[in-house]
Formats: sequence, C-alpha cells, structure tokens
Amino acid sequence: MSTLSQLKRPMNLRETVLDQLRTAIITGELAEGVLVSAPTLGQQLGVSATPVREAMMDLAREGLVETVKNKGFRVTQMSEKDLDDLAEIRQLLEPPTMRDIVGRIPDEAFDELIELADRCAAGAAGEDLVEYLRNDRAFHERVLSFAGNRQLTDLATSLRSRTRLYGITALAHEGRLTASAHEHHELVRLLRDGDGAGAEALMRSHIGHARSLWATGEQRTAEASAPADTPQGEAT
Repeated sequence: MSTLSQLKRPMNLRETVLDQLRTAIITGELAEGVLVSAPTLGQQLGVSATPVREAMMDLAREGLVETVKNKGFRVTQMSEKDLDDLAEIRQLLEPPTMRDIVGRIPDEAFDELIELADRCAAGAAGEDLVEYLRNDRAFHERVLSFAGNRQLTDLATSLRSRTRLYGITALAHEGRLTASAHEHHELVRLLRDGDGAGAEALMRSHIGHARSLWATGEQRTAEASAPADTPQGEAT
C-alpha cells in the first residue's frame, strides 16, 4: 500500500495532485503493474476522486499509467531495455542541444534559470522529491526551449518524465541529492560563459546518472556506465 501523504489544498489542486502522483511513480512509491483507483488515491491524498482522475488521465497521456476499463489505472511497467532505450534517445537529443543554445539565451532569462535551480536545491535539501522533480522538470524544459524547437522540447520532457529514478529517495535521505541539485547552477554557468562543449558534457553525464546513480543509489554503477570522456560527478 502506498504511503502518499495528505495534501494541503492549493490554488491549483489538479497540478499539485499531478506532481504528487508523477513523483510517486517515478520514484517507485507507486509500483509498476499496480492497479489503483481514483477514489482510493483521493482518500490517501485527502482530496476528491475528480482531480485524481484528471491527473491520472494526464499521466496516461505521458505514458506513466494505462487505463483499465471499469477498474482504474495501472502503473506502466518499464523493462531495463525500455529505460536504456529512453536514455539512448535522450543522449541523441539533449546534450547536442546544450551546445546549440549557447548564445541564444537572453541575459534576463538566466535569472529565471537560477531561480529554478535554487528551487531544485531547496527541494533536495528538504528531501522534498515532489518539489525537486517539479522544478527539475521545469528547469530542463526551459533550458531546452531556447533551441526554438517545440517538438524537441516536448519529446525530451516526455522522455524525462517516463524515466524511473528508484534510487533518488535514498540519495535524498543521505544528503547526496543536494550536491546533484547544485549542478543545475553549474549548467547555467557553463551556458552563460558560452562553454557549449562543457554544457554538452555535463548533460551527457546527467543522463548517464539517471540510468545508474539515480536509478540505484550506487555510485559504482554510475561510474561504470558513464562515457570515458565524460567528467564524473552527480546528475544535474
């Protein structure tokens, strides 16, 4: 049984429910293959079934759950091969884009990126994975947007959301996620300094960690999977 905690009623309840459920799936709190119902999840969250059902339909469009007629929703199962394939596609899309956007980010936009990076760091420090992953998603989506290719941004964001990060909870408890979070600031610095090669290398490292360190919580696996010419370190 999931240990989802009750929510305070925010201004945008649907978005908050969506973030909570997306995080629960990405971190494995809601396990793959498990059948869940909107009323049951709503009771756990302290809300009605309606915003939960709406959020689950959004997650179905993202590929995180599938609808089961007259029963509810089932968390989509992802094999190791599936996750490897997602990471491979992300490596083709995101790192080269970091090099391409150098010089295309307006000066005033860096303040926005730093604010998102600060929120990621605060979420990591507070072991608030909902806050962390919400702002991590927003940060990378905003960075990619400077490529001026909506299709690329949407695809990369979708692939990021479908990645499973079952080791991230342990990293947060151990305080290791805080170091990872601060590398958002490093990416901003590289982009601001015009270091496209450095930004590309950092993003390659990040995606490698998403399939290793963040997935398992083990540094050894992450180091083994990173490309030889990529600097070792935490994910962004």
